[in-house]
Amino acid sequence: MEELVEITTKYQPAYIERCFSSMAGLHEFSVTFYQDVGDLYDALTRVKNADRNPTGFSIDDAPILGLLVRISKLVKEVVKYYERDNAEIIGVLERPMIEASIIATYLMLNGLDAITDYRKCSYKDRLRILRDLESGSPFFDTRAGKRLLAAVREKMRFEGLTRDDFAAQKKNGWKLQGKNFRTIFAEIEHDNLYASTYGMMSESIHGSWNESMDWGLVRNDDGTFSAFTDYHPADIRFMAPVLNFTIRPFRMWLERIDAYDDNIKGTMDWIERVNTRLFRTFDGLYAGEYDPKRG
Repeated sequence: MEELVEITTKYQPAYIERCFSSMAGLHEFSVTFYQDVGDLYDALTRVKNADRNPTGFSIDDAPILGLLVRISKLVKEVVKYYERDNAEIIGVLERPMIEASIIATYLMLNGLDAITDYRKCSYKDRLRILRDLESGSPFFDTRAGKRLLAAVREKMRFEGLTRDDFAAQKKNGWKLQGKNFRTIFAEIEHDNLYASTYGMMSESIHGSWNESMDWGLVRNDDGTFSAFTDYHPADIRFMAPVLNFTIRPFRMWLERIDAYDDNIKGTMDWIERVNTRLFRTFDGLYAGEYDPKRG
């Protein structure tokens, strides 16, 4: 794809070496790089092999593609807040990015049964809507309620599903193949990564005392606390580790759809290589608190 070449050719050796020599340069480079990764992922979601898929993707592929599109959009949003130096919102957005990456990988590794179960599990609350209708909820007399009900019925009709087709999902507590996310995470990655990545990120969404001490409060000398209303700055530690989760599902998808040629493989290798070097260079230069825009 021409888009891939246009994005990657601007990374000339002189530019890279200049940027990798200081914290300020590293920040400048990383903003551009992660913006470009978002654009590359966007382009990769539109890649297809016309022999395999002359029009679109089947319902057996589409759930995976949907997750990759979600990752692509989230990467783009995360980069916006990275450029704005807002680490707190990054934490909110990165958790669903990890989840989409893990689930997409799991589906590709576990085949059609897992993909079908994933689709069916998504109807949990939609079936509740149908039950609420039967119980006489007045919401379904409103225009909004009628539109929602029509949307649920249309989706189920498209998939050929009835309310009697979800016995296995109910038995498994509406969990993907009866597994909670931590179990799936441990199968795809390593369980010892869970607490420090996806687990702690839950605090960004639900809040906790530790999250408040880290982000929303400042401790005074006398042991009291005051409000901290500024946003904390973001650095490469908020980007590189999480991006690493997203590379594998894109590789697997492109292999799945018979589109993983040498050019695309080279692009994916390049993303992984630069992301790793960014993190290692940052780790070597980092010496405590700093303003990334001043170095």
